[in-house]
Amino acid sequence: MEKFVGIILIIISSALINNFVLSRFLGICPFLGVSRKVETAAGMGVAVIFVIAMASVITWVVERVILSPQWLLALGVDQAPDLTFLRTIAFILVIAGLVQFVEMLIQKSNPALYSALGVYLPLITTNCAVLGVAIININKGYDLLQTLFNGIGSAVGFALAIILLAGVRERLEDAEIAKPFLGFPITMLAAGLMSIAFLGFSGLIK
Repeated sequence: MEKFVGIILIIISSALINNFVLSRFLGICPFLGVSRKVETAAGMGVAVIFVIAMASVITWVVERVILSPQWLLALGVDQAPDLTFLRTIAFILVIAGLVQFVEMLIQKSNPALYSALGVYLPLITTNCAVLGVAIININKGYDLLQTLFNGIGSAVGFALAIILLAGVRERLEDAEIAKPFLGFPITMLAAGLMSIAFLGFSGLIK
């Protein structure tokens, strides 16, 4: 029961309290670039959920098995090699491979969405939110199950933020906006107000 509660708290914390876009300000590029339409934003959100969830698990395994193989000590090895200095490169390679897979999948299954996402789909590879989740999982010492659900929670938080902003931007298209705020300025203002709103979740979990 305690394990289950801990996982629920991790999901709530990563999705709402420590939202990667609105609290940690990571992944801003696709957040602003693919939030013109709710449908496109939802497609990007699903892609990011898959990539972050899979990347979290695979990078955890890579860390434990290859980069910091403490399991070798159980086999009688005097000292396990420390390859953690390769962590960033190794994690980016994992993320790049997953993004290539997602890109091919979307291109085959939904060409319209693939075209709408454009350059932002391959840019998931350089999305600092994906790499940030993987590194935070390691730094916090999460086990495999905690790593998976922290990744899912973080990705759901990203999807929630981008879909909410897309909904706001669609409504703004029909609104009367002062000329100086047209375009990118009103989008930044909306994103800032969303970030302030998410601050309301601070202190939800102590």
